[in-house]
Amino acid sequence: MEVISIIPARSGSKGITNKNLQEVGGKNLLSWSINASLRTQHIGRTIVSTDSIEYSNLATELGAEVPFLRPADLARDSSPDIDFVKHAILRLTEMGTRPDLIVHLRPTTPFRDPQIIDQAIGEFINSGSRYSALRSVHEMSESAYKTLEIDSEGQLMSVFTNNCDIEQSNMARQSFPTTYSPNGYVDIIATDYVEMENKIHGARVKAFVTPRVIEVDDASDLEYLNVSLEISQSPYQKVFGGVDE
Repeated sequence: MEVISIIPARSGSKGITNKNLQEVGGKNLLSWSINASLRTQHIGRTIVSTDSIEYSNLATELGAEVPFLRPADLARDSSPDIDFVKHAILRLTEMGTRPDLIVHLRPTTPFRDPQIIDQAIGEFINSGSRYSALRSVHEMSESAYKTLEIDSEGQLMSVFTNNCDIEQSNMARQSFPTTYSPNGYVDIIATDYVEMENKIHGARVKAFVTPRVIEVDDASDLEYLNVSLEISQSPYQKVFGGVDE
C-alpha cells in the first residue's frame, strides 16, 4: 500500500501574512509538518501542495517533494480541502503514480509526534474497508452542549436550539456528553473513496483521539506555542530530534 503525505501550503493568508513561514521554536510552520512526516515509518513520500514558487523552493530545501504547483484558483481562502486533494491525485496519476492513502498534515498544527502519526496510519490500514477516512480529534475542555449563541436581539440561547432558556448550561460538566474538536494533527484520506464519492471524509470516519494541541489561527497562538517550548522542548525533540529524544 502506497502511503504519502500532502502538506497544503498556499501563499495567501489574511489572518497572518505568510502564515506557513511563521516560526515556532526557530523553525517555520512548514518545516514542522515536513519533518514530522519525514520521521514516520509508514509515509513513503512527503509532498507539499502550494501555489507559490517561494514555498516550493523552501519545501524542497527542507526535504519534501513539490512535483507540481497548485493552480491559483484552487488556493483561495474559500477553496475547500477537496480541491487540492483531487488536484494532487490527478497530477500524481498523470505522472504514473497513484497513492492508496493520503495523510493530510496541516502546517497550522506544528506539535506532533511522528510515532502517533504512524499509529493512526496503522490503525486505519488494519481497519480494512470499514471506514471511509480517519480524522484526529481531541476532547474539548467544555462539552459543546454547554456552549451558547447570541440571537438577533442580543440574548443568549443554547447552541443549535433557538431556546433562550439557558438554565441547562449551568449543569455540571459531567452531565453532558463528551464532545471532541477536530485538530489537524493527522487526517487520513483514501484515494478510492475520494474518486468514487467526491468527498474526502464521508459518513464512516474513524475517530483518532490525540493529545490536545494548538492550531495556529492568529499571532497569539504563535506566541503561546513559543512560550510553551520554553517550558518543555519535548515537541521540538519529537519532530527535529535532540539529546533527550
